[in-house]
Amino acid sequence: MLSAGIVGLPNVGKSTLFNAVTRTRKAQAANYPFCTIDPNQGVVTVPDPRLAALSKISHSKKLVPAVIEFVDIAGLVRGASQGEGLGNQFLSHIREVNAIVQVVRCFEDADIHHVAGTIDPVRDIEVINTELILADLASITKRGERLQKSIRVGDKAAKAEYAVIEKLIPHLDSGKPAITLDLSDDEKRIAKEFMMMTMKPTIFACNVAEGDLAQIATELAKPDTAELHPSTQYVKAVQDYVQTHLATEAVVISAQIESELIDLPEEEAQEYLQDLGVSESGVGSLIRSVYHLLGLRTYLTTGEQETRAWTIHQGDKAPAAAGVIHSDFERGFIAAETIAFDDLVALGSFAKAREAGKLRIEGKEYVVKDGDVMEFRFNV
Repeated sequence: MLSAGIVGLPNVGKSTLFNAVTRTRKAQAANYPFCTIDPNQGVVTVPDPRLAALSKISHSKKLVPAVIEFVDIAGLVRGASQGEGLGNQFLSHIREVNAIVQVVRCFEDADIHHVAGTIDPVRDIEVINTELILADLASITKRGERLQKSIRVGDKAAKAEYAVIEKLIPHLDSGKPAITLDLSDDEKRIAKEFMMMTMKPTIFACNVAEGDLAQIATELAKPDTAELHPSTQYVKAVQDYVQTHLATEAVVISAQIESELIDLPEEEAQEYLQDLGVSESGVGSLIRSVYHLLGLRTYLTTGEQETRAWTIHQGDKAPAAAGVIHSDFERGFIAAETIAFDDLVALGSFAKAREAGKLRIEGKEYVVKDGDVMEFRFNV
């Protein structure tokens, strides 16, 4: 199972967010640095309203959503790449995950200590990214030194590795993460072996206060930027920075709101959100964004027993998708009866979809699309 690591400075809401997305209280959330030492891990269901819609058509007895893993990693501080604040230990935890969720504090609260003493989310991003870049730079420099002996004896693989390292070192040295370097597909495959933290896909989570979320959402939707709430200004600064410098996105969440919802039944949770003037805290959107950030997509199966979301990788063809259910399905794949989710729901039944010619028979070369509803034909 692919995993996303939650990182950031101490006291920005990482453990609160972890508890929110995992719907648990596994991670200690306290108002002091390094209240997390060992990483917490939790399996998270990916919110997908398509399951409920399909279950109405099939009268399914149960729904089975897709899942991913989140890992709560202790806060990094300036100097982490040199071992400050147990930095070496925490950086090793980041190397083990497949993607990064960097939590950025975008709220004022005199009762919650900030390690730098002031709120400046762009500065915080640069502190974290600098430490990750420095750690990557040290790692690949050492790797390059170790390759020299193999290069001298004419090892072609070592030469190819070193050619990529020679591109990476000046890029990292200029303060840019590895993922923003333009590499060929072959070079990316080589770079993947280096386990660089700044090569991991990253999304930023702007953590805002419970009482500010509705106003921020309203102000972000307006083109007029005059007299924005301070938290909205923080969020906009983060969004502009990560889009310009890191070619990625930032989402707005309120970890505190979601932490209040953990113990509430779904109906009461919705009422609570409505009272705050929002439909969701943003955590559901964050989970879906992370799922796609990991390169994962979903196809669906539905019947009387269950409606299920199956996880595949972007670009997977029909036999590989069938193999997610069972290896026999892939080995004996014949064809896949396929329909787009929107088409099926619009028509209301498989019978009507068949009459309308919307059910397709796809073969081995078909690239499965997110939201395809599929039934496989196989022979073993």
